[in-house]
Amino acid sequence: MSIQSPQHEIRREGRSGIHRRYLHDEVVDRLRALILSGELEPKSRVNENALAKRFGISRTPLREAIKILAAEGLLVLLPNRGARVASITKQEIDEITEVIASLESLGVELACRNITAEEIENLKTLNEKMVAAWKARDDESYFRMNRRIHEAIIRASRNQQLQEVYFSLSGRIQSARYTARKTESQWKRAILEHELLLNYIESGLSVEASDIMRIHIRGKKLVIAENYSDDDKPDQAEIGQTNAGNGMPREAP
Repeated sequence: MSIQSPQHEIRREGRSGIHRRYLHDEVVDRLRALILSGELEPKSRVNENALAKRFGISRTPLREAIKILAAEGLLVLLPNRGARVASITKQEIDEITEVIASLESLGVELACRNITAEEIENLKTLNEKMVAAWKARDDESYFRMNRRIHEAIIRASRNQQLQEVYFSLSGRIQSARYTARKTESQWKRAILEHELLLNYIESGLSVEASDIMRIHIRGKKLVIAENYSDDDKPDQAEIGQTNAGNGMPREAP
């Protein structure tokens, strides 16, 4: 009796379908990514039919993923009306940002002790790409590089517990944090703070790195609140709607 290889055991549904073997985890990951990228906007209703079609799955695993993300605080379940993306108030922004500032401040302090030369070079490369994106006014690339820098520093802390708490909590404001529009002076300040941060990390100056990180994160409060606060905001249009041009939902960047 022949045994099929793993490749034969995995089957895709549709053009952008999901591996059946990893169906549960992958649906959760892909839906979470759409929320954190900002494609699924705060307060927007979840269009289960459109997303099920997009993922190439039935609505059952999608609904399971929705329940998991609701437990994480990224979605809000609506009685007999599905779910919507969780919104955030100015108070929540203030409270979460303060905790994130403390976590990242500790994270960079630990990173200064544990980071490798290879990781430092990676941070420099990411920062160069971020600055280049800023100069080119490529917002999408800038925000992506910015997020990768902060996450790389947290991982360099080598503290698993800190990482778990950080990534769990940061998801609440991630899309707002990394896509909020800034003024020209705010852009320049952010770039300067990143340069100082990397210099301190490379020099092993943990106290200075910790201090500048806390200042850097706290400086985001006003920017995030101005762009994404739930206070007095009307509901967004339902998510998962198709684009007029091709009849398919827009893919996440």
